[in-house]
Amino acid sequence: MKSSSSFSDSGVWQGLATFASILATLGVNSLSNFYPPGGLNVGQIANTLFKEVQIIPANYAFAIWGVIYVGLIAYGIYQLQPAQRKDWSIRHVNRYLILACLAQVAWIYLFTLRWFWFSVVAMLIILGSLLLAYQSLGVGQVRTTRRRQWLAHIPFSLYLAWISVATIVNVASALFNSGLQQYGTVWTVLMLLIGGVLAALVTLWRTDVAFVLVFVWAYVAIAIRQQTNPAISFTAVGVAIALIVHLILSRRMSNQY
Repeated sequence: MKSSSSFSDSGVWQGLATFASILATLGVNSLSNFYPPGGLNVGQIANTLFKEVQIIPANYAFAIWGVIYVGLIAYGIYQLQPAQRKDWSIRHVNRYLILACLAQVAWIYLFTLRWFWFSVVAMLIILGSLLLAYQSLGVGQVRTTRRRQWLAHIPFSLYLAWISVATIVNVASALFNSGLQQYGTVWTVLMLLIGGVLAALVTLWRTDVAFVLVFVWAYVAIAIRQQTNPAISFTAVGVAIALIVHLILSRRMSNQY
C-alpha cells in the first residue's frame, strides 16, 4: 500500500496520463483526416462550407499543427523525467494540458459532425486550459534554463497562440453557419485588429517571440487567401509587420533593464 502511494506521489501516473493524452489527441486528429465522423474532415469543411469566411488562413498555414505536436511530444517526454515529475508547476500544467487534449478530441468530433456552436464551447475550454498552463509555467516572466524554455515554454506558446487564432476563426465560422453572413469585410478587419492588439499585449507583458510569430504566420496566410480583398489583405499584412516591430522594440527595452 505504501509503495503504491509513493508511486502515485512521485507523479508517475499523471506523467503517463499526460503523455497518453498528447498521443491520443494526435491519433484522433490524424485519423479524422482520413475517416472524418461527419464525412468531411476539418480542412474540407473549411474549403467548402466556410470558403466565404474571410478570416480563415490559407491552407498551408495549418501545417503548423505538425510543429505544435512535435513540441507537445517533446514536452510529454520532458515532463516524464523524475526531476520534472516533482515540480509542482509542471503538475499543474499537466492537469490543464490533459483537459485541453480531451477538449480538442471533443472539438474534432463536434466540428466534423457540424455542431459548430458546441465546437466553439470546446474551443473555449481548450483556450482557457492553455491560458492556465501558460500562466503556471510563467512563460516570459520567470528566468529558466534553455532546455526548459525549448521543451516546455515554447511548445505552450505555439499551442496557445494558434488556439487563440483558431478561436476567432471558429466563432466566425459558427456565425456564418447561423446565417450571419453580412459581417463581411468590416467584421473581419475588426477581428484582425483585435487579435493584433491581444498579441501585442502578450509581447508587452511577456516578450514571447514564439507566440507573436504564430500570429504573424496566421495573418500572412490570411492575407494570401484574401489577396483579392485589399482591405483584409492590407490589414493582415500591416498588423503582422506592426507585431514584428513591436516585438523587436519590446525585446530591446527588456534588455536595457
